[in-house]
Amino acid sequence: MKPTLESQLINFRKEEMVTFLKTHPEFFNTAIELAIKDERLISWRAAWLLCNCMENNDTRIRQYINKIIKVLPGKEDGHQRELIKILLKMKLNEEQEGNLFNLCMNLWEGIQKSPSVRITAFKFIYALAGKYPELKSEVQYLTQDHFLATLSPGIRSSITRMIDNEL
Repeated sequence: MKPTLESQLINFRKEEMVTFLKTHPEFFNTAIELAIKDERLISWRAAWLLCNCMENNDTRIRQYINKIIKVLPGKEDGHQRELIKILLKMKLNEEQEGNLFNLCMNLWEGIQKSPSVRITAFKFIYALAGKYPELKSEVQYLTQDHFLATLSPGIRSSITRMIDNEL
């Protein structure tokens, strides 16, 4: 029986999935398509797998950037986190940066969201503020106590260190 990416995503451990995709690059586009879909138990794993197997600014993902940004709001927290991590590794144009910035602002401000998706969204916001200094005041606003209150002490500390070191 020929192995499929779907069977790997369901039945195998993380290191086995990474090994599979690295040794079967013909499944890379399938992984991208699965990562964008809403296949329970498979799509977020496909996004995680891509993030762990892709190169920075991977040309195989470039054509999917707009689609990833478009589907991002409708995904569950863990899936959103993994898709943002993919986009953090990509060079985005100004329109893509603006669209993702707005989405990440909504995720960060959604204090009911998972802390892991919020910190990942904040990392994009923070990276963009490094590129566009006029956003630094926005980042300062986003670190007010009411935004940090629902985060773990470790995540709060990470954010404080980022702000203290760079802004």
